[in-house]
Amino acid sequence: MSKKSQERELIKELRGIGHRLNPIIIVGANGLSPTLIEETARALSDHELIKVKIPAGSADERKECANALAEATKSMVAHHIGRMVLLYRKNDEPNPKLSNLVRFGF
Repeated sequence: MSKKSQERELIKELRGIGHRLNPIIIVGANGLSPTLIEETARALSDHELIKVKIPAGSADERKECANALAEATKSMVAHHIGRMVLLYRKNDEPNPKLSNLVRFGF
């Protein structure tokens, strides 16, 4: 299996898990503040896969915001639709009680 097809398969599985998640980070009027980035990084360390809501701005602005947040937290945008973004960052030692991937049998 090629690397590209492995990545597509991973994203497909992450999107499936993402449907069951509620957003735990909401980008407010302050945009990408250092506090928001820090909290997102902490959430990614705990949960590995998180849903982020970006309620304001045009579609391009929301996409740009999602990409900037992913870059700032060294994560990957697994899915982006409307105002919701799914961020993924693998944790080498996930906490089974907190990790969404472990919880949903990934």
